[in-house]
Amino acid sequence: MRIDIISVLPQMVEPFMNESILARAQKKGLVEIHVHNLRDYTLDKWKRVDDYPYGGFPGMVMQIEPIDRCISALKEERAYDEVIFTSPDGEQFNQGIANELSMLENIIILCGHYKGIDQRVRDHLITREISIGDFVLTGGELPAAVMADAIVRLVPGVIGDEQSAFSDCFQDNLLSAPIYTRPADYKGWRVPDILLSGHEAKIKEWEMEQSLERTRRLRPDLLE
Repeated sequence: MRIDIISVLPQMVEPFMNESILARAQKKGLVEIHVHNLRDYTLDKWKRVDDYPYGGFPGMVMQIEPIDRCISALKEERAYDEVIFTSPDGEQFNQGIANELSMLENIIILCGHYKGIDQRVRDHLITREISIGDFVLTGGELPAAVMADAIVRLVPGVIGDEQSAFSDCFQDNLLSAPIYTRPADYKGWRVPDILLSGHEAKIKEWEMEQSLERTRRLRPDLLE
């Protein structure tokens, strides 16, 4: 899998891509992550990629020309399954979308910035708009990092125990059951006896009951 991230602040994204699971995935050759500086694709001598909006609206707007030049250059080298724009008014990112994107071959993530982006980018160059929440950030670099992390960890071979990723929260629209490790008794705070019983069927039943109870209590909207 290959992920290309286009940003006006590549130095904000690159360190995250070179740590932990993302770094190991790349070292194993399972994933390629490339971060592109949008300013490298502008013809402006000052390397500007934004301008004032028509109509007298406030703020600055990302220009279409450098974005089109960058995306076109990437598409000349390979086909892309999705060209994603990080936008607060896009579809809400969730585990299902992460699962879906993890099965693709090549994706581009364009990080928004400034007040907004020329609408023609959204109309003609973007295939999907994704938000990580109903709030506004300074730019799309953090959402791009969040999405890359959630996607890459699902690629087969990235995590040693693949079942671990697919038993995470939200995989079945449920929160995970509580988990414990040694010691079994700490200051009188004991691990539930069922988990020490070795009875696999009863443990699975307990796990499902706990998962449902936590979801009803903390995220009842998931059960709807």
